[in-house]
Amino acid sequence: MYLEIITPDSTIYTGEVNLIQFPGYDGSFEVLNNHAPLISVLKAGKIKVKDNNDQLQYFEINGGVVEVLKNTVLVLAE
Repeated sequence: MYLEIITPDSTIYTGEVNLIQFPGYDGSFEVLNNHAPLISVLKAGKIKVKDNNDQLQYFEINGGVVEVLKNTVLVLAE
């Protein structure tokens, strides 16, 4: 699936990934390929990304919103 993490100042990450873990208000949650469509609010914390080479990356955010639709994940982060 394709992931894009954007802040008001810049684009933090773009690329194909296998797994994304988000800091949701009711607890962390993960998104995998072919996930059902969703929109969710994110709290401050770390986004965990596992790319297609099984490399892990972490991105610190201060909150935001995530949209998942047709194997495309867009994060508007603070």
